[in-house]
Amino acid sequence: MTWLRAFGEVVRSGLTIEETRLEPLLALRTAAGMAIVIGPTLWLASPAYAASAALGAYSAGGATFQRTWRPRKVIALGAGAGLALSTFVGYLAAGRLVTFLPLLAVWAFAAGMAWAVGSTAGIVAGTTVGSMLVTVTLPTSVGRALEHAGIIALGGVVQAVLILLFPIRRWGAHRDALADALAAVADYARRLRHDPTAPFDPEPLMTARDAAAVTPSQARTRPPVLHGPRGLAERIRPVVAALADPGVGAPAEGPGRDRARELLDTAAGVLDAAARSIRRGTPAEVPPGSTDVLCRDEEHEVLEGPARRAAERLVELLGEVLEIAECGGSRGRTPTPPGPAGAQLLVRPTMVRLVPVVVRAVRRELRRDSPVFRHAVRLAAVATLGYLIAARLPLGHGYWAPIASVMVMRPDFHRTYARAVARLAGTLVGVALATGMVRALGPDAHVFGALAVVSAGLSYMLNRTGYAYSQCFTAAYVVFLLGMGGQAWEQTVPERVVLTLLGGALAMLAYVVFPAWETPKLAGRLADWLAANGRYAAAVLRSYAEPTREHRAAMRRTLLASRQARAAWQEAYDRAKQEPVRPRGLTSREAEEAQEALRGFGRAAMLMESHVPRADSRFVPEAEQFAEALEADTAQAAVDVREHRNPDWGRVAKALHAWEGAAGDRDPVVRREAELQKRALEDLSTAVSRTPLERDVGSAREEQRVRAAVAAEGDASGPAHQGG
Repeated sequence: MTWLRAFGEVVRSGLTIEETRLEPLLALRTAAGMAIVIGPTLWLASPAYAASAALGAYSAGGATFQRTWRPRKVIALGAGAGLALSTFVGYLAAGRLVTFLPLLAVWAFAAGMAWAVGSTAGIVAGTTVGSMLVTVTLPTSVGRALEHAGIIALGGVVQAVLILLFPIRRWGAHRDALADALAAVADYARRLRHDPTAPFDPEPLMTARDAAAVTPSQARTRPPVLHGPRGLAERIRPVVAALADPGVGAPAEGPGRDRARELLDTAAGVLDAAARSIRRGTPAEVPPGSTDVLCRDEEHEVLEGPARRAAERLVELLGEVLEIAECGGSRGRTPTPPGPAGAQLLVRPTMVRLVPVVVRAVRRELRRDSPVFRHAVRLAAVATLGYLIAARLPLGHGYWAPIASVMVMRPDFHRTYARAVARLAGTLVGVALATGMVRALGPDAHVFGALAVVSAGLSYMLNRTGYAYSQCFTAAYVVFLLGMGGQAWEQTVPERVVLTLLGGALAMLAYVVFPAWETPKLAGRLADWLAANGRYAAAVLRSYAEPTREHRAAMRRTLLASRQARAAWQEAYDRAKQEPVRPRGLTSREAEEAQEALRGFGRAAMLMESHVPRADSRFVPEAEQFAEALEADTAQAAVDVREHRNPDWGRVAKALHAWEGAAGDRDPVVRREAELQKRALEDLSTAVSRTPLERDVGSAREEQRVRAAVAAEGDASGPAHQGG
């Protein structure tokens, strides 16, 4: 993608309105928290203290809108404490540039490294940098700095207390995540009616798994309906795929295909009903006629063989979904999760036990090629440089420039540039609207305080509709806040526009100077996904060779690893398509074809998983040999893909040939699925293989690089030898 086209995509993305559900009650509660701290502080103290209170309440309230599965009150308290600490520490070093700039650089670097933990931690840590830049101008002594820090922390405490006293959909995010997973499987079943090989995005299932991880205290109060359906959704997905596939399931045409479509449509309706039930907390309303479709007697069943087994398994799983949804809708009953006791509980570490987890995550990212590390370096450099440049300009409120940079910078190119454009557009509109109101109303601290609360509430409510639209009211909130402190609009408006433009330009320039492009990493991400898929497919095959509990656990573990590798590839691939960088290693066409091939390989393994035998079923000894060959070849092929060599599937072909020639093939369906896997691997080779001409050109370039390196070493050693 060229730079011109990339900028066009950036502008379009930054100004796009996202269709999302507004949450006015949450915005009202958070704005009320601001009003509770601003009003009394303005009445009992001064506008400066009210500004500190507003900063703490606004930032702590904004942190609770981030995507996180921890209790919101904990996030508000943590954000308030971080803001208070950064304010006080910043004031202690604010006397001279020689002390404040190193502190600012270190603090900004730490805030950038917080992205190693997650986006919520990174965003909250970024707000503490902004707090350090703003509030060092307010106190006049160490005692006053402590007072301002305490008031800022009080804003976080107030927000936490309001969350505790007025919970709004306390488990709403968890319910939505689980409902989205069920709805995704329902949509998948519906698409399989028309396309038996339709792709499936596992992201909703991954999100639901993240939401299912709870702390011990959360586990005691979690609604019963959130215990079981996630595992059922994951088990239903391969079953509907196996039923729809014409190779191992229902026939391509005829009564069997009609019956399969009928079952898939009913499954979609039941899953949608369960999703609505979980999302709203009401009993499931099953579509009429679903029971008749699911309860057909054996004499009239037209499906046979593997398709019939898949249909029976689907009916059984849908019955469990309905039972859990119905029980979850009534308060008097508690459904029992399927499987062994405690198997469905995913433990999330508490805040204290999270410390070593955070340390390990940050340590893993402390390397030069890490996007998080490069983001932290950019953040530290831009924050200090923006502060220095703004301090030299004949403008007041110089901290606006580094704050604008810190707030828009993200670890990837597209979001950084899109947020810079959105922030500038939103600032221009918000400042213009607020300025007109300030001129019309005249100086009145109490009126400006009320308008600041209203603007903050609107900013919260539009937080998920697009950064530009939320930033419009954030800019108005800042103008009203400064007006409350006695600042003239003639001074604040031009300064904020110019300094916001400067901060956005510095953030965009920093990514050009020190980027973290994903395009060169595509081959490595593809190799990781290939190796993970190979381990998952091998684990499934071993469950056929010897269906033990250990092999099932390994199959589950490798499946989760495969999903993570696929998500990492998808994220890198999506970012690479938006980067103004020429392809390196993999062209866009090769990447797309390789992605389709690996999806087909994973789908074949998923189809095989749907027919994994039980402990008392017959074994397939040939599957063990094929599993060994498959795991070995995919591991070696991952190395070949990284080093731009052509993969070879000699072991896989040999093992499959031996399987086909084995006497008394116990399960021909499994062998057909193994053939699908081999065909997908061959498609992958076709996608990434290099032609003889490309290999010759690559060898010539490598030889030229070696000769140049040898010549450079000779030039460097010659004069030294002569001088010696």
